[in-house]
Amino acid sequence: MDRIIIQGGKPLRGSVEASGAKNAALPLLAAAILIDGPVCYRRIPHLRDISTMMTLLAWQGAEVSYDDQHCLHVDARPAAKPEAPYELVKTMRASAIVLGPLLTRFGRARVSLPGGCAIGARPIDMHLKGLEAMGASISVEQGDIVASASGRLQGARIVFDQVTVTGTENLMMAAVLASGETVLDNAAREPEIVNLADALNNLGARIKGAGSDCIRIQGVTRLDGGAITTIADRIETATYLAAGLITGGDVTVTDTDPGMLDAFLARVQDAGGTIETGTDYIRCASSGRLQAVDIHTRPHPGFPTDLQAQFMAMMTLAEGTSVIHESIFENRFMHVQELARMGADIRLDGNTAVVTGVPRISGAPVMATDLRASASLVLAGLAAGGETTVSRVYHIDRGYERIEEKLGKLGADITRHSVSENWMQGAKLNA
Repeated sequence: MDRIIIQGGKPLRGSVEASGAKNAALPLLAAAILIDGPVCYRRIPHLRDISTMMTLLAWQGAEVSYDDQHCLHVDARPAAKPEAPYELVKTMRASAIVLGPLLTRFGRARVSLPGGCAIGARPIDMHLKGLEAMGASISVEQGDIVASASGRLQGARIVFDQVTVTGTENLMMAAVLASGETVLDNAAREPEIVNLADALNNLGARIKGAGSDCIRIQGVTRLDGGAITTIADRIETATYLAAGLITGGDVTVTDTDPGMLDAFLARVQDAGGTIETGTDYIRCASSGRLQAVDIHTRPHPGFPTDLQAQFMAMMTLAEGTSVIHESIFENRFMHVQELARMGADIRLDGNTAVVTGVPRISGAPVMATDLRASASLVLAGLAAGGETTVSRVYHIDRGYERIEEKLGKLGADITRHSVSENWMQGAKLNA
């Protein structure tokens, strides 16, 4: 099991390139199931969740390969298993994203209930209700969702009880090959949904309204093969910008889109950071100690829940007191006790964290509990005095491509070490 060791206290400076977005790439890969031809994927990040999705597609019978130009090629026409078994998807929260594509293509599907980070429930009831409205029969058997449909799914008007990104993507893909028009009301508006809709439209789909809260899909009988490009990872982009700010440095992220991070950049400005943007880059520079800022996570275009932990890490060193309210997930403050080990002053009250900034924090051994929590601990370690060891970094590998290499390019003293199971067992016995 790997761990990351950081010698903190060094301002980060320089430029780093954004990777393709994991949260866009996963539904784009799931969409291969719908496509009647080979697809060339550009800018697919090399991450654990992506590898899991590729393995799943190959297990189903798709042809999956990379070329010498780092393009991923997927041809799902040979696929013959409309299933996603637990053994393959147990570590991936996004496993349910294949349910809609499998059902609309094969007329049946069996998908294991999602696994992944322990940050609270991500119910898929709205996915299932939407599919039932389109004519599917749904049951749950031994932890698997079992779905079937007689003939093509039928277009329907679906109103989400609450905004759901994966639900919007899942039903949008199911509707692409359905009969008639499907309307998704109270749909999620994330850039990743726009990326998916644009990609499908380029291959023959008829989707309108992506990026708004009402998406209309007119079903077609087939999608042709072609090329798909993944958008920049806005969460990774913001994390590296935060790394510059928390260390008192100056970091530029290139090959990204500033328009996807309006809410984050606004809060950075409120906190006293200096921002410069261009068509494809963002620069954030420190101009002294950060000032405390309140945030309230909301669906896009609000402040992203996936940046709450990273922003909290910055606020631990800000001047004043910030109030951070988490409205998306009910259990996304597990990084708080680890930040407290480093000297942070944070008080929890339900889904609200009150962070009183301290002048400095100190390195300590800490444990990652989920993907974004792990990023916040790395950020804290970069700013802390002394050495920080972050364990369970397999979480961070689900969403950050070569994080130690990219941070090292910015001047961080960060290394990855492998810990043998025997060493860990010995440590437990000696504890």
